[in-house]
Amino acid sequence: MDAKLPFEILKEKEEQFNLSMLDENFARKLDEHDNLKKFRDMFHYPKKKDLYCVDADLLKGKEKEEDKEIKEKKEEDIDKKEDEECLYLCGHSLGLMPKLTGQYVQRELDKWRTVGVEGHTHGDLPWAWCDELLLESNARLIGALPNEVSMMNGLTVNQHLLLISFYQPTSQRYKILLEKQAFPSDHYCIESQIRQRGLNPEECMVIVGPREGEYLLRHEDILEAIEKEGDSIAVVILGGVQYFTGQLLNMQAIAKAGHAKGCYVGFDLAHAVGNVPLKLHDWDVDFACWCTYKYLCSGAGGIAGVYIHQKFENVEMPKLLGWWGHKMETRFFMNNKMDLIPGALGYRISNTPGLLTACLQGSLHVYDQTSMEDFRAKSLLMSAYFEHLLLTKYGKNRQNVSENVNVSGVQSRKEFSVDIITPRNPFERGCQFSITTNTGVLPLFKELSRRGVLLDKREPNVLRLSFNPLYNKYMDIYKFLLVLDDCIHCILNSV
Repeated sequence: MDAKLPFEILKEKEEQFNLSMLDENFARKLDEHDNLKKFRDMFHYPKKKDLYCVDADLLKGKEKEEDKEIKEKKEEDIDKKEDEECLYLCGHSLGLMPKLTGQYVQRELDKWRTVGVEGHTHGDLPWAWCDELLLESNARLIGALPNEVSMMNGLTVNQHLLLISFYQPTSQRYKILLEKQAFPSDHYCIESQIRQRGLNPEECMVIVGPREGEYLLRHEDILEAIEKEGDSIAVVILGGVQYFTGQLLNMQAIAKAGHAKGCYVGFDLAHAVGNVPLKLHDWDVDFACWCTYKYLCSGAGGIAGVYIHQKFENVEMPKLLGWWGHKMETRFFMNNKMDLIPGALGYRISNTPGLLTACLQGSLHVYDQTSMEDFRAKSLLMSAYFEHLLLTKYGKNRQNVSENVNVSGVQSRKEFSVDIITPRNPFERGCQFSITTNTGVLPLFKELSRRGVLLDKREPNVLRLSFNPLYNKYMDIYKFLLVLDDCIHCILNSV
């Protein structure tokens, strides 16, 4: 039997609670029955009064004269209380700080202060092998074996290191397949790797993009490109979850198609790890890299990760070498004879930063208390709930919307609409939504920011927001729609 769609589950809960999904108490009931609700208290949640973007007058309730009548129609306490938490919807960019992180970092600073060099081999997180203590937790999150994982460097550095091994162009097989709207750093990395081989990126890059007038990659177009160009493709490398649209790709099918044509297949999992369940080993993915500061909440510039399938453990491949890829038991013989660690750990070049590892440990302590299956179950419900509320109120085909004044060619509030460019199929997206409006997103972004909503925008006309099941509540979604409504009123009445 097929699993129920998330919206079907929400409809069942409407009957169970005897409440409409549009009712505030429906959101409160969902939070009350949430089996992950304890995790929100494990994170530091920013207060509106501390944010640089918040308008202090709005925070104190000193709205402009023309806004007062509108404000009276909303909950009296919105944006009024100085200790009110912001609406943090930007975990796709930077996750919130776990409360344990500060303790773990301070523990390592205290160890440095009290025992100095002995900290390399003593304490809860000995610096000489601190990353290795976290391999099992990281492997669980990506569906890998511990010996297939290494925590090191930053994402793009790791991508370079991986391509040094996996991109070995020949006269017949010299291309790299990537997406048209790859994250800029991915594009620059791939382009520079091609140039390093003395080749022309224009001749060596097979670029797959959305069809004209569309935002999303079509799965069949990816497979068709692999089938058509595969005999000349050395490496396929795509984002597991597309950063701009939030689209979740079928990584297993892409890996299978690439391998059928003799290509290596890897993924940038920056927006996938800690967001959606992964089974890299079972999917036979060759390699992957990711950062940990988004959904894994390790802090800005946190230590990144590398995955290399076990089948390459004893395969000699070109790679950059460093002391930390040398086996620990012979590392200090100092004879300049490399005794390389097999697998992913052999890709380490320098010692792992202990403080950054402590930051990641703080996040993994939270993730270790749940499963990605439970995380995903709540994520699917949150996404379906947000989608329903947003499109009911501001979708192009909505009904019963009151009239208002004109702005940017929009003659009434009834004509003001938003569009979701993230896949509507709930199983083809993660926590992130990307939305556009028919009047441009910059004014809306500014008004949301003024009111303590943290999300981000991407040119030319997209707002990105996400709901992390570990620290976001269903009431965050309901409140966001209230604030959104307030912002739209403000924009429409400002001309």
